[in-house]
Amino acid sequence: MPDSEMRLVVAIPVFNDWDALQLLLQQLDDALAARSIRASVLVIDDGSTSRPPQDLLRGTPRALREVEMLHLARNLGHQRAIAIGLTFVHQERPCDAVIVMDGDGEDRPEDVPRLVDAMRASESEEVIFAARVRRAEGVTFRLFYALYRLAHRVLTGVAVKVGNFSLVPRRHLSTFVVVSEAWNHYAAAIFHARIPYRLVPTTRGHRVSGRSTMNFVDLVTHGLSAIAVFGDIVGVRMLLGSFALFASVLVLLLVTLVIRFCTDLAIPGWATYSSGLLVVLSSQILTVAFVGAFFILSSRNNLSFVPLRDYRFFVGTVDRVYPADRSGQRDG
Repeated sequence: MPDSEMRLVVAIPVFNDWDALQLLLQQLDDALAARSIRASVLVIDDGSTSRPPQDLLRGTPRALREVEMLHLARNLGHQRAIAIGLTFVHQERPCDAVIVMDGDGEDRPEDVPRLVDAMRASESEEVIFAARVRRAEGVTFRLFYALYRLAHRVLTGVAVKVGNFSLVPRRHLSTFVVVSEAWNHYAAAIFHARIPYRLVPTTRGHRVSGRSTMNFVDLVTHGLSAIAVFGDIVGVRMLLGSFALFASVLVLLLVTLVIRFCTDLAIPGWATYSSGLLVVLSSQILTVAFVGAFFILSSRNNLSFVPLRDYRFFVGTVDRVYPADRSGQRDG
């Protein structure tokens, strides 16, 4: 199928970031036109408190077939907005593939054709993720990000290499919309659901306008949400780690008893206090480990949010930005 005939949708979650989106749409149109790729755009308005500009799309696009804006009924955060947007596309805007990208320009539009090429190479058998081989942030951010990646790898066994920027073929979109973990974190849900994927090396771009609204707390919450998707794995790993720590405490207790009864090195009362402390510590370790592990594993029995079933609760209205809706009617 030629690129111009492929039904491609670009889903972009946005919260008040209209200036950046305006520039991004122009860059996206240029990048797609250079490769003769045509696409539709779905802007997912995540409960923005400011109105989009009337001239959101400047001029007549060459590669964008249409631009629509899906207004969510409330602010959900960009991960949940992506889940709602992808399910909306699956149900109401049938297509061959969906590109997910942020609206600030850090996901570079010129990399979109590369994701399309990778999808064709895999014959639509894999979700294509843009892997960030180089980041544009400062030293402090990269240090904390490296610590987070280490913690994520230790707790889940999965290396953090990707963000939201990705391409989802139609066949895997039908799987994603029944993955309940999508409510917490988009990329982690795909990994945990064992949907096959491929990584395409990319360089993270720079924000094209304004400043990010995400603060440190938002970033921590975002990171913890990704780890929470692997709650069952984290629970088992914590339990095994606790057993290892418990074994270490038992060794220390044994050493304490040997020093007390087999040598003259013990200080009076030292062995009693040390042994008591180690026994209390070991019992607390086991108690916390078992309670935590069973709490996490028991949550697997709860089927909470299912995108395909529940997305309509969060869909507000749909505006057509381009071509202009002369009737003034709104969907939704």
